[in-house]
Amino acid sequence: MRALNRGPLLSAGVLLGVGLGGFFDGILLHQILQWHNMLSSHLPPDDLVSAKVNMFWDGLFHAFTWMMTLAGVMMLFRAGRRPDVPWSSRNLTGAMLGGWGLFNLVEGVIDHQLLGLHHVNPGRYQFEWDMGFLIFGALLMIAGWLIARGGRRERTVRGAIRGEPLGAH
Repeated sequence: MRALNRGPLLSAGVLLGVGLGGFFDGILLHQILQWHNMLSSHLPPDDLVSAKVNMFWDGLFHAFTWMMTLAGVMMLFRAGRRPDVPWSSRNLTGAMLGGWGLFNLVEGVIDHQLLGLHHVNPGRYQFEWDMGFLIFGALLMIAGWLIARGGRRERTVRGAIRGEPLGAH
């Protein structure tokens, strides 16, 4: 019997989590709540030109999250066709939560703290909002790891066609 390989499903989940976590940030914080834009700390969107520049950079941000999501879907499709990849909802869900947490940590450290491009909710409590964003990201990563860890026992595989020899792909 061939050894099972969780890596492709976990990798797909992480990319999906990064992409969907970025979409959550962009849709909720940038568009619905309008707390910040991509460059709002350096270029406040208080006139038409500044708003358009911020909208352009928000668009590039959404293009990145779309590409991550698309790559995750493609990897998920490929993983689903492999007979050595166990099809585990726990592995996928855990990896997606971990990817969302990774997005929050990277975006929070780089964009909020190091580059100061924007803050989660600028104003009196912006440091607290920024730290909450990072803590939420860390909690997502921990929860994702715990959930994915529970998927190690799942052995259901996909991708093998009935009657096809194992490894014929």
